[in-house]
Amino acid sequence: MTNTNIKQGHGLGPGAILLHGLAKHWWVLALRGLAAIVFGVLAFAWPGITVVSLVILYGAYALVDGVFSIFAAIGGGTPAPRWWLAVVGIIGILAGLIAFANPVLVGLYLLLFIGIWAIVSGVMEIIGAIRLRKEIDNEWLLILHGVLSVLFGIVMVVEPITAALALIWVIGAYAIAAGVIMIALAFKLKGHAKS
Repeated sequence: MTNTNIKQGHGLGPGAILLHGLAKHWWVLALRGLAAIVFGVLAFAWPGITVVSLVILYGAYALVDGVFSIFAAIGGGTPAPRWWLAVVGIIGILAGLIAFANPVLVGLYLLLFIGIWAIVSGVMEIIGAIRLRKEIDNEWLLILHGVLSVLFGIVMVVEPITAALALIWVIGAYAIAAGVIMIALAFKLKGHAKS
């Protein structure tokens, strides 16, 4: 099968086409993971940070993640439908811009928004991993990232007062763990891009 056939999807199942698209843009997932790790490290480096400062850090992360999500939606080959990834990207960009414009107001709604965002994105990643299970080894990395996102989101929605007290540490740990998983998956996909 020629490279042209792969690019056009001739003779390949939907999972193989999806895998090819993911492998082609592996670096986008790696950059998203790096942004998550930087955000998490900054949250741990400044333990005395105020909620307003955390909102600004979250705004920067949401903005960067939103931009990369839209880029991935335009490039195609994502586990989630392209329109869904575009919507998640637009919401991330809007959340980042709103966080910069009014961090005090956003701080009031941040816990609920982060929780819902983590649940929705985690569910979509689990669905994507299930679709890829016959096409990629170690799809459990994507499932693990999705489960981590869903559990994190549930804690943020169910226990907002407790979560508010430990917000910096919880978000920092989540961002670092999620970033490491995304980077591991990106480099696994990079191996598929070469083959």
